[in-house]
Amino acid sequence: MMIPVAANDVAFSVHAVTLTAFTLSQVLIYERGNQKVSKVCISITAVVWTAAIVCLIVAWPKSNWLWLIDVFNTIQVLMTAIKYIPQAVMNFRRKSTTGWSIGNILLDLTGGVLNFGQMGVQSIDQHTLVNFYGNIGKTLLSLEVVFFDVIFIIQHYVLYPVKRDENDGDYPVLPVQAKDGAGV
Repeated sequence: MMIPVAANDVAFSVHAVTLTAFTLSQVLIYERGNQKVSKVCISITAVVWTAAIVCLIVAWPKSNWLWLIDVFNTIQVLMTAIKYIPQAVMNFRRKSTTGWSIGNILLDLTGGVLNFGQMGVQSIDQHTLVNFYGNIGKTLLSLEVVFFDVIFIIQHYVLYPVKRDENDGDYPVLPVQAKDGAGV
């Protein structure tokens, strides 16, 4: 049986884990003011790490690595839902996406569509749909990412667009300094 996990899939996973670890390290070293990691976040993280370690211990004696990858794929799909749902709900409750960047969502959508496209091209080339159902974690993740990204794009550009004042040209991020040095 063909295993639909290509080297680029492994490279992407290693890349994602590395960048996530880098981002998490920033939580530890940069000032956060009065913000703290919530107890819910700590609990979810503890449960996920415990499940991952238990599954690794179960898979190790029998070298059941494909099962372990499937478990990790499931964890990734669940964690992605946990990551996106609160933002979508918060945008809905606030009726706004102000203060939130759409840039990463557009990149994420591009990645999800291209990932799905890659599976399609490989399926056409191999005359089989095993790329979709054989690597269900990749398929579900692509669909989930595209689904939430479309929601965020609709929220940002259609439902809650930023209303700009016609008299105001640019919106500076930082206050403009007056000649006397005071912020305007």
